[in-house]
Amino acid sequence: MGKEMNIQHEGLAGGRWNEMSFCEQMANVGSEVSRALNWRKKGNDDFSRKAVNRALELLDLTIGSLRKYSRLKELFRTREALVDFFYGSNEFSSSEILWRKYFDHFNFAARKTR
Repeated sequence: MGKEMNIQHEGLAGGRWNEMSFCEQMANVGSEVSRALNWRKKGNDDFSRKAVNRALELLDLTIGSLRKYSRLKELFRTREALVDFFYGSNEFSSSEILWRKYFDHFNFAARKTR
């Protein structure tokens, strides 16, 4: 991972991300995680990895845009567990169901506020 990361969401990184609510941001992260899980299930590791990288990029944008520092601990832990699940040895015993449930709550909340 010594390479410089290629930004996939340039428009969002340019400032649009900060205009979204926290729930909308996390719902977007969850969409990428869902894509990664779907590609993993289909056996396409390349597409799964790309989706995970996009999810991590969006999570980093969320962390960078936080105005409430009380959420930092959860977001850093979420990032650590995602990396562990997709790239590590799954020390945290995460599962596809756990990730879908975690992000579904944000998706529901984001839709409710529209």
